[in-house]
Amino acid sequence: MSIKKWLLGSTFAVASLASASSAFAAGETIAVNFVSLTIPFYQFMRQEVLDEAKKLDVKLLIQDAQNSTPKQGSDLENALNQGVDGIIVAPTDIKATAPAINVVLKEKIPIVAVDRHVEGTSSPVPSVRADNVAGGRLQGEWVLKNMPNGARVAVIAGQSGSSTSIDRVQGIHEALKEGGEKYKIVAEQPGDWDRAKSLTVAQNILTSLTGNPPDVMLVVNDDMALGALEAIRGMGLSGKVKLVSYDAYPEALKAVKAGEMIGTVDQGPSKQVRTALQSIVNNIRNKTELKTTLITPTLITKDNLEQAERYNEIK
Repeated sequence: MSIKKWLLGSTFAVASLASASSAFAAGETIAVNFVSLTIPFYQFMRQEVLDEAKKLDVKLLIQDAQNSTPKQGSDLENALNQGVDGIIVAPTDIKATAPAINVVLKEKIPIVAVDRHVEGTSSPVPSVRADNVAGGRLQGEWVLKNMPNGARVAVIAGQSGSSTSIDRVQGIHEALKEGGEKYKIVAEQPGDWDRAKSLTVAQNILTSLTGNPPDVMLVVNDDMALGALEAIRGMGLSGKVKLVSYDAYPEALKAVKAGEMIGTVDQGPSKQVRTALQSIVNNIRNKTELKTTLITPTLITKDNLEQAERYNEIK
């Protein structure tokens, strides 16, 4: 065989191998099911996962569960019917979502939870999420550090059954308990992740405690906290009732910068969803094991504002 023919044959073989490898390693379809795309936190996650998908050369099937567990189950079934290669899901409920996820597990489609975890499934489902108990503790520890003589605390939780709300409230309780009896939770109500509802809840709490309002409100989500902030302003309690929140939305970061909010816990939503997508794709392409990853949260205050993941959006 001539050198020329050998080189041509080798070039063809390498090109064919590269083409086959590329076809195998790209273009997978991943379903991403969010709790609700009316929530700014998930709107931002959607933006970030779409950007990561371009880098990884995968297609996404974005789904909105609209805060409905039955709809989330229907969405996941639809994703399976469309032949997706993997699924990322933010479960609407820590336990009620399990039956729908069990169907995915039975089909042996790789699945990972993001932002939240799920319990009661036929086999453990890995998750990529913030350590929300630790994040809640950060809120409570701020109270202990800055109100050493004790405090009356109001808590606004998220939606019932949400693992994020359960974990954050648990962390708040744990931290306050360590401070002793001089730290009292005088009110605790759900705001269902909704600004308007949280506004009403905060108004009701403040009205019921007229003459002796709480020293601080610990709210487990920025959208709800911004509703609470409106209630505090409207009742002439700005500066008297402190506010510590969670999520580090740009609007909340602006409130921190302006001194209207003490701080907000940053849980790295971009890092969460990008890590979740990377892990699913690596599992599909390289058979790497899916593992739970906990992101360490940070309390953002005026003193460390530039550490917020979304700080560039408020410059």
